Amino acid sequence: MFWRKRKNAAQQDQEAQDDRMVHRRNDPNLQPSTDEELISQKDKDEADLIPENGGIEEVDLIPTPEHTPLDDAREAGEFEQEDGESGGWFSRLSRGLSKSSGKLTAGLGDILTKKKLDAQTLEELEDALIAADLGPQTAHRIIESFSKGRFGKDLEENEIRLALADAITEILEPVARPIKITKPEKGPFTILVTGVNGVGKTTTIGKMAWEIRMREKAKVMIAAGDTFRAAAIEQLQIWGKRAHCDVLSKEIGADAASVAYEAYEKAAKQGHDVLLIDTAGRLHNKANLMAELEKIVRVLQKHDEDIPHEVLLVLDATTGQNAHAQVETFKDMVNLTGLVVTKLDGSARGGIVVALADKFKLPIYAIGVGEDIEDLQPFHPREFAIALVGAEG
Repeated sequence: MFWRKRKNAAQQDQEAQDDRMVHRRNDPNLQPSTDEELISQKDKDEADLIPENGGIEEVDLIPTPEHTPLDDAREAGEFEQEDGESGGWFSRLSRGLSKSSGKLTAGLGDILTKKKLDAQTLEELEDALIAADLGPQTAHRIIESFSKGRFGKDLEENEIRLALADAITEILEPVARPIKITKPEKGPFTILVTGVNGVGKTTTIGKMAWEIRMREKAKVMIAAGDTFRAAAIEQLQIWGKRAHCDVLSKEIGADAASVAYEAYEKAAKQGHDVLLIDTAGRLHNKANLMAELEKIVRVLQKHDEDIPHEVLLVLDATTGQNAHAQVETFKDMVNLTGLVVTKLDGSARGGIVVALADKFKLPIYAIGVGEDIEDLQPFHPREFAIALVGAEG
């Protein structure tokens, strides 16, 4: 038997090489047991007392805290008041984007006082949009759409702003869609969350968990897959308590794929509807990070070939045009399905959202404009466009 050539030798060699890159020698064997039918019920009961990983310290599972009176009040209807265009969320969005709209207004300067749209005015408008991080191609496209039927006409300042908002909305509408959570017949709806360190990824996961639990009335588990940063694990545990969600974590330096695998297993067993998986974001070693992300996906698919159901990239708006490079990099690593843009309130670079929508056409599921747990909301293009240009109405 030993001399027989393996039919898939190349594939097995590649998998072994991948495992050597990111799987430590003493990490648990993640292959599911194939001898389960040979074990007696008594043996099974006794085996439940032994860690499946053959001795590695068992994962920590943070218990779900009780509801607070504030949670009860929110569940009773506060969220319904936030969804309207003139509700609390639009006010926070406008305040959050005030730096961006202020920068754009300053760039427009005397342009808006000229009123008549001639070639020089349109060129100045385009330059102002470029300076606001919309990028040359996107700015040119907006000006082309904006100028149709308006060239040579006298317009009031707010008319110009609203017309710009209309042109921006045309770009944003195709990518603005809420994330659709549909629990599969087996196991939880699984969301893998990626992004470089420092973009607010861990905070975003906590806010998403809270949002999903409150809006969808879903049972959520979070997996602390960024095992190289103690702060990330501690943050998720805190957010888990705030969001009333279970958090599964392991010791620092544990294999991220093992965390993801065991989290899915526990979430399925305990009847969770949604599983959010945090990942590392160490771009200084792109090859290892790529191998780690690929392995997480490969190991999850040992449970179900259709998971993860969503792969989200979290971007920090303060990075401006560098966000393009991050999208390109992570697209090479994993099959991105959507974006979340954070820290729009701390930046004058809100225009980057429009540039990303125009270039990559990836869904923008949510945007963040503050530190509060409610400050991550679904992306509404018209509201965003009006707030960005500082228009009224």
